[in-house]
Amino acid sequence: MTILKFPAHRRIDLACLGRLAVDLYAQQFGSRLEDARSMAMYLGGSSANLAFGVARLGLKSAMISRVGNEQMGRFLTETLQQEGCDTSQVQVDPERLTAQVLLGLKDRDTFPLLFMRENCADMAVDADQIDEQFIAQCRALAITGTHLSTPGTRRASQAALMYAKQHGVVRVLDIDYRPVLWGLTSRGAGENRYVADAHVTQQLQEMLPAFDLLVGTEEEFFIAGGVAGDLMASLRAVRAVSAATLVVKRGALGCSVIEGAIPTNIDDAPTFRGERVEVLNVLGAGDAFLSGLMASLLQGKDWAESTRTANACGAMVVSRHACSAAMPTPAELAHWFGGSRNPKVDADQQLAHLHRVTAARPDWRELCVMAFDHRSQFFDLAREAGASESRIPELKKLLVKTAEQVERSHQLQGHTGVLIDGGDYGADALASATGRGWWVGRPIELPGSRPLRFDGTRSIGSALIHWPTEQVVKCLVHYHPDDAFELRLEQEQKVLELWEATRESGNELLLEIITPKALTPAGTEDAAVLRTVKRFYNLGVKPEWWKLAPMQAPGWSALAALVVERDPHCRGAVILGLNQPLQVLADSFTLATNPIVKGFMVGRTLWADASLRWLKGELDDDSFVSEVAHNFATLVDAWRNRHSAVRAAA
Repeated sequence: MTILKFPAHRRIDLACLGRLAVDLYAQQFGSRLEDARSMAMYLGGSSANLAFGVARLGLKSAMISRVGNEQMGRFLTETLQQEGCDTSQVQVDPERLTAQVLLGLKDRDTFPLLFMRENCADMAVDADQIDEQFIAQCRALAITGTHLSTPGTRRASQAALMYAKQHGVVRVLDIDYRPVLWGLTSRGAGENRYVADAHVTQQLQEMLPAFDLLVGTEEEFFIAGGVAGDLMASLRAVRAVSAATLVVKRGALGCSVIEGAIPTNIDDAPTFRGERVEVLNVLGAGDAFLSGLMASLLQGKDWAESTRTANACGAMVVSRHACSAAMPTPAELAHWFGGSRNPKVDADQQLAHLHRVTAARPDWRELCVMAFDHRSQFFDLAREAGASESRIPELKKLLVKTAEQVERSHQLQGHTGVLIDGGDYGADALASATGRGWWVGRPIELPGSRPLRFDGTRSIGSALIHWPTEQVVKCLVHYHPDDAFELRLEQEQKVLELWEATRESGNELLLEIITPKALTPAGTEDAAVLRTVKRFYNLGVKPEWWKLAPMQAPGWSALAALVVERDPHCRGAVILGLNQPLQVLADSFTLATNPIVKGFMVGRTLWADASLRWLKGELDDDSFVSEVAHNFATLVDAWRNRHSAVRAAA
């Protein structure tokens, strides 16, 4: 079988023109959409899902569409950008709102959809803003059938197709038939996938000659061919007006590829078998299939390998909540085809872990974090100063200003972090720090608890529902592998509960380990910490971050080897302060040159003395910020100069 001829050496692999919307998924499985209590927000729209999926698989995609000049529009463009998708051709509509879709998961066969697309932004994409020079930089252009349904979107599609033809860009149609979007059903019948309609067939067939590849389900080829219930007759009708390669999606059976004449029976066409998995949600499976197909074809793979990848992508997405966010990464595909996966997709813990840690996420190669998540320590300072604890929230807001000042003075953009509690003391400071692009951590443990208890809740899963996803869950555990069995088991169960809750909520987890001095003779500290880390890995806990006391250089090397063996996708370790003097901490950094150590998270060393004097009225706000900023900057400099300090000592 021949392969489509994609031009080489162009900046964009695939540009996608079409639907770009916000998907609001009901989080209650088995519920009518009417009875949904909460929704999860994702990027959606068939074209956007395709652009997202192809980018996630490592290719360069671009989106051509339109969003409103509001929060939902920015959510969509930022989500695409984070995944590596070019959004320079996403138009911003000054009047219309971004499209939205409400989706439910009633059972394996019932997925209610409500399209909120009345005069929406992506259906107002402006043909005059389609950029010929941009399309000339693309290898392929994919258009959704929905954008052939109205005069305005049809003109935009025709303009893009004309430029694509002139510049040798391979043109792809995802038939993507949604009868409700052609005005053929009631607005509440969004899940209806097929209504025969001669006008829709005519509109599609007028455009089919402009494409090199047509992709659709059997029902979508019914509407494209115009022969309801007769797939082969419909395919012959399509072939009468189009020489394009046809890819017929057949669900669990896989897909069939037809490049020339239409065979007598669909099974006579080259057919590539699908994957059999338990279905949670069919929505987005077709977009995932096309993402895998296009990514593979653009990489020069043949039909057998490309459809194998496409079928695997579709199989993974049907087993997950959401569309775009469920798209697999190359690491997931490697695991899927590696021979060790669990046949029950939702029970494959390694696949779930890879889905979480190999998708695009902020890159924290270096972290300089000021920690002021302390609660009992601030209360003690206020009591010692004879000050009201009502002043503590203001003090913590000043510490946010301090971090901001050092970020500016030391060019720490992309490396700044704060660790702040979310209770009465830190709530305002935490809200101020969140959304700046900083690394933001938030504690969950009850201060001083051993065995571990969660602060303010017995149900950590229900508590995390209210946390922004960007906030990293920090949990301090006073743990030693030689603890009494009952104590150790109780603490481990709490950590496992937290681990499971963060996997569901999407928050990263930082596990801070402090070994009790009574069980840790001098000289055995590093060994105890390493045994503890290994124990949690043995339990299946793979936190994104480890927060550990300063270790000797061999200890950091041993940690690095352990992480490579157990979880190579771990973000790394950061150094905690334990209220050590500033110079002691700075000196400890010279032992932490192993790349596993990403930075430090230090608290009382930086602000304890200045906070006491501020609470006593001996320091004004500016003086407080200046003094703490000096301390923070001293550690930042020590961290950045640790390699040269080692060389100087040698």
